[in-house]
Amino acid sequence: MQVQLARRMSNVQASAIREILKVAERPDVLSFAGGLPAPEAFPIAAMARAHAEVLAKDGAAALQYGPTEGYAPLRAWIAERMTSRGLPATAEQVLITTGSQQGIDLVGKTLLDPGALVAVEAPSYLAALQTFSTYEAQFAVVGTDDEGMRVDELETLLKHAPVKLIYIVPTFQNPRGTTLSLDRRQELARLAREYGVTVLEDDPYAELRYRGTSLPPVAGLDARAPVIHLGSFSKTLAPGLRLGYAIGDERMIRALTIAKQAADLHSGQLSQLAVTQLLRTFDYDAHLRGLRTLYGERCAAMLASVERSFPRGSTWTRPEGGLFVWVKLPDGIDAQELLRTAMQEKVAFVPGAPFYPRAPERSTLRLNFSNRPPELIAQGIARLGACVQRMIDGDRPRA
Repeated sequence: MQVQLARRMSNVQASAIREILKVAERPDVLSFAGGLPAPEAFPIAAMARAHAEVLAKDGAAALQYGPTEGYAPLRAWIAERMTSRGLPATAEQVLITTGSQQGIDLVGKTLLDPGALVAVEAPSYLAALQTFSTYEAQFAVVGTDDEGMRVDELETLLKHAPVKLIYIVPTFQNPRGTTLSLDRRQELARLAREYGVTVLEDDPYAELRYRGTSLPPVAGLDARAPVIHLGSFSKTLAPGLRLGYAIGDERMIRALTIAKQAADLHSGQLSQLAVTQLLRTFDYDAHLRGLRTLYGERCAAMLASVERSFPRGSTWTRPEGGLFVWVKLPDGIDAQELLRTAMQEKVAFVPGAPFYPRAPERSTLRLNFSNRPPELIAQGIARLGACVQRMIDGDRPRA
C-alpha cells in the first residue's frame, strides 16, 4: 500500500511540474522553471557540418540499426575523457543511453524489485524518484546540507536497513545546486564497498563548474566499490541529441545492455555518429569554456538578484556550477501559493515540494538561471521578490 501511494504521489507531482513548464513556455512569461540550456549556446553550425559529413561519407551506416552498446568510437572517446577526469574506464565499460534519464531507468529495471529500498537525498531529482516509483521501490531519506548528502546518516541507515541502491547527484545537485565534498565522496565509495550496496552516481552537470576546484567522480575513487556513473551530452552540447552514457564494471554494463535492448534496441545511430564526428573536428574544451563563462555570469546575476530582491529571512544556496539555485522562503510561505501570485506577474519557477519523496518543505523553490540573460534575470527576480513581500504583508493569491 505504501509503495502504491508513493507511486501515485510521484506521478501527481510530476504531472504538476509538467503543467508548470507548459505554462512557463508562454513567450510573455519570464520562466526560471525548466532546467533548460541556453539555445544560443548550442553549436548549431558545427553540428550541421558534422551531420552533413556523416551523411555524405557514411550515410548508410548512420541510418541503419546499430549495436545496443553504442557506436564504438564514441564509447572510446567517453572512456578516454572520463579517464582524464579521474574515472579510469575502457570502451567496454561504457553503454550509450538515450539521455542519462534512460540510464536511471535501466538501473531501476535491472536492480529494483517491488519493495526494494532506495536511499535518496531530500530533496532529490524528481524524475529519478518517479522512475524508481515506477518499479515500486520504497525510499529511505538521507539528510543533506551545503556539502551534499550526509554520509554519516547514510552509514547509520546502512547498518539498520537493507538498502538496495543509493542514488545521488553529487555535483551541482538538482534541485539544490550543492556539491558533495571530496571527504564525503571518499566516504561514500568506502560505504558502497564495505556494505556491497550499489551507488548510482548521476552526474550530468560536472563539467559546468564556474568557480572552485573540480572533484573526481565517486566511481573513480575505489575500483572495488560498486558505483554506476551516468553522464550526458544534454547540458554540454544539446538535449535534443538525447545522448547519455553509463559507466560501470563489465558485468553491470552487460546487464544494463540487456535491459536497453528490450527497451529501444539502441540509441539513435545518426546522433551518435554525428556527435563523434563533431568531437573529432570541434574544440569541445573551448566550447565548454564558453558555456562556463556564459552560465557563470548568469549564476552570478541570479545570486545578486536574489540577494537584492528577496525579503529578509529568505535563504538560498550558492552553487559553484550547474543550473540551479534553491531558495527557502521566510515566514512559512507556501511556494505553491507564491507561484499563483507570481504567474499573475508573468514569472514562473518550480515549487520545491515535489522534489521530496515524503514530508516536503513547502516553503522551498527551485530557480534555473541558465536560460535567461542577466537583465531578464534581474527583472524577473525583482518581480518574484515583490510577490514574496506581498505575501508576507498578507496579500494572498486570488483563487
